[in-house]
Amino acid sequence: MAETILQVQHLSKSFGANAVLKDIDFSVSPRDVTCIIGASGSGKSTLLRCVNLLETPTSGDILFHGKKINGKGVRASEYRTHVGMVFQSFNLFSNMTVLENCMVGQTKVLKKSRQEAEANAMKYLEKVGMAPYIHARPRQISGGQKQRVAIARALAMNPELLLFDEPTSALDPEMVGEVLSVMRDLAREGTTMIVVTHEMAFARDVSNHVVFMADGVICEEGSPGQIFENPRQARTKEFLSRFLEG
Repeated sequence: MAETILQVQHLSKSFGANAVLKDIDFSVSPRDVTCIIGASGSGKSTLLRCVNLLETPTSGDILFHGKKINGKGVRASEYRTHVGMVFQSFNLFSNMTVLENCMVGQTKVLKKSRQEAEANAMKYLEKVGMAPYIHARPRQISGGQKQRVAIARALAMNPELLLFDEPTSALDPEMVGEVLSVMRDLAREGTTMIVVTHEMAFARDVSNHVVFMADGVICEEGSPGQIFENPRQARTKEFLSRFLEG
């Protein structure tokens, strides 16, 4: 059996008196595509931000290859070289070209030479269909193109695990398909991913593990077949009813 990459154990997160995550447990193995679904405000994005140490859990453990990474003495920057993240708002550097956006992390964090970083960046920009735009700045390209650049930038760091936080929510409907197409290709190639998404068809067709959250807890999890075709919990059925009837 393949070694588990990530384990989340009894994870909780509160902001003041507001408990956003309550006793969350799940794990990720190599080549898993885990989709986290649920209504807005259910804690999905906070969970992902805790996994990437952008938020500090109130209690519980996050283990990466069996090592606790949310304790004292752990360097978040080192951990993030293994766990990449694609944000809903792209987070590209506006003063850099597309190519420079995909090189800067490699040269600053991974200490690659500019020549090596450029070759690697070009490989992934070609992969996501953005090679023709390497000299453009973010303001000169569409939202869908920005998100594809953001995916290329994350891939260029060669992460073991890639996190996607609502990667299509800031896009116009006609641009959603181009980003999901890239993500489908990554899944087919065996990229290990955790995807917070409202795209139910993607979760059903691409993932091998679906986690349904509500009010900061995992209400139900299982294979796409179990969750979409035979949900056990009333809250899961209610959430999915509109999609299943469509």
